[in-house]
Amino acid sequence: MSNVILVTYASRTGSTAGVAEAIGKTLTEAGAQVDVRPMGDVTDLTPYRAVVAGSAIQNKQWLPEAMQFVQTHRAALAEKPFAAFLVCMTMAMKNEKWREQANIPEWLAPVRALVKPVSEGYFAGTLDISKVEPRSARIGFRLSVMSGFWSEGDHRNWGDIHAWARDLADRLS
Repeated sequence: MSNVILVTYASRTGSTAGVAEAIGKTLTEAGAQVDVRPMGDVTDLTPYRAVVAGSAIQNKQWLPEAMQFVQTHRAALAEKPFAAFLVCMTMAMKNEKWREQANIPEWLAPVRALVKPVSEGYFAGTLDISKVEPRSARIGFRLSVMSGFWSEGDHRNWGDIHAWARDLADRLS
């Protein structure tokens, strides 16, 4: 087994990919060897000593391909340090009470049921309504923005992402 950490992700609009890249950069700065790859490009976990996996959230769930990744590699993930993160606009809601009521940590329960992460990260993403698919969902997002639930733009907190990744460096050793 090598000394490389895999940071892998499932993303729809690129926001989660950006978070994964930032995590990989921080782990590299901490002295780790890191591969950052989309989940669809990963077929074998043998070359890695640890795995960090993340997904965008849709309908309070990891993307289907992210759950499939964990199911497919469940045995291998159970044998090495594993961390999970999610990226969602709910983390960017202006009202903290709304975020608490959403119970975001429960959205990782299906992942936890398959593999126990050594750490979990919860991060806000970006909202570019022009990239929302399907097109019919754009109306809902426009109404949510008009109602003040959140605003368009990049809501990723790079300080929080880097802090989580720095802490992760120790947990994955």
